[in-house]
Amino acid sequence: MIGKKVQDAFNDQIQAELYSAYLYLAMAAQFEDMNLPGFAGWMRVQAKEEVAHAMKFYAHVTERGGRVTLQAIDAPPAEWASPLAAFQDAFKHEQKVTALIDGLVRTAAEAGDNAAGVFLHWFVTEQVEEEASVDEVVQRLKRVKDAPHALLMVDRELARRGGA
Repeated sequence: MIGKKVQDAFNDQIQAELYSAYLYLAMAAQFEDMNLPGFAGWMRVQAKEEVAHAMKFYAHVTERGGRVTLQAIDAPPAEWASPLAAFQDAFKHEQKVTALIDGLVRTAAEAGDNAAGVFLHWFVTEQVEEEASVDEVVQRLKRVKDAPHALLMVDRELARRGGA
């Protein structure tokens, strides 16, 4: 049985993961508008991953006899000054999610909830990957600067992401 403190924290994380999906869909929408289908596809894949993360938390809570309580999801921003600005915001957001996951690890440990601790191990590892993949694009876009032909090359590269 999952304890109330861990259950409530996991419900908060479900909301955070779904907000992440909204954020990445908003970025995808802007990239579609900018005629950057590779960027848009990359963000759509990212949004799907965030929904899958929310569902992992959902399943964990219900499998342990807890109650999922869905919360309102705020609207994300709708525009960014450039692809670089969007990816920089995505990187900052992933750092925030990492901090949330770290907080969940502490909450589970304080509650003596070993099952939650083991469950969260996957997310700790996942966040290292999430930050690295977004930062890779940020660094690439910093090198590209304002060169339109180079931006189109990055767009083509991002289109290769599985599921895009």
